[in-house]
Amino acid sequence: MLLLSYLYDISERQVELLANDSVSIGFFLRLGADENAPDHSTLTLFKNRLINNSGMRAYEELFDEILRIAHTRGVKFGRLQVVDSVHLVADVNVGKDRQRQNNGKSPRDKDAKWGSKGNKIAMGEDGKRHRERQHYYGYKDQVSLNVESEIVTSVIPGCADDYDGHKFKKLVAKDLSEGIEVGTVAADKGYDDGENHYYLGQQGINSAIRLNSYRTQKKDKNKQGWVKLKESAEYQEGLKERYKVERKFGEAKKWHGFARCRYVGFVRHSELSYLYGA
Repeated sequence: MLLLSYLYDISERQVELLANDSVSIGFFLRLGADENAPDHSTLTLFKNRLINNSGMRAYEELFDEILRIAHTRGVKFGRLQVVDSVHLVADVNVGKDRQRQNNGKSPRDKDAKWGSKGNKIAMGEDGKRHRERQHYYGYKDQVSLNVESEIVTSVIPGCADDYDGHKFKKLVAKDLSEGIEVGTVAADKGYDDGENHYYLGQQGINSAIRLNSYRTQKKDKNKQGWVKLKESAEYQEGLKERYKVERKFGEAKKWHGFARCRYVGFVRHSELSYLYGA
């Protein structure tokens, strides 16, 4: 019933009504023809118990189990992984929330933070186009995608102001722990950190982290290593396939409501992240 609540984007009360009204939904839930669905309050208590007792662990274990099933059923995973971050807007009306806090009340979502999501072209007061930094209030999750299967293999829920590069090693380590044979990892410039390149090298993994221009344009004899990396076939092939993770995010936001959080709080937002990844 909680899965149906997520898929149809409806409340526990509404899913109870749906289950009692729809023969097909009742069949899916294995209810008898004359059997009532569990009360919505039972669902709420069950969900709260999951969160209070295990935090994100229950959802993470569900996510990991689906990957294990994919392995046993013969789903083929390639050796190229793409890492990227995706932002989620908090379920908060920022203007009203500011008024709440001015009146001495606590914020609606105490865990949400301000973050930036790149630049956009805007028209200035002078009538000229210029780049303008975009900001949002919410969360930012780190995701690793297997290119061949196009399955999300690792998720790390995070805050809007997190530095992408600090989560990179943990994502790759999670992929390796799940038995993914990683040969190359591609990522954008936000992950171009010397420690991340070094970590991949230690693991015997090729780096396709897009290099910042200063790596190869600086007047330094040590730049030859970066030039060699940039010219390698693995680097170029990895960046060619990086668009697939952006496409996956597009699907999530357009068809699965992943652009905006359904719940408030860090743990509750993480439910959505693992459910979508699964």
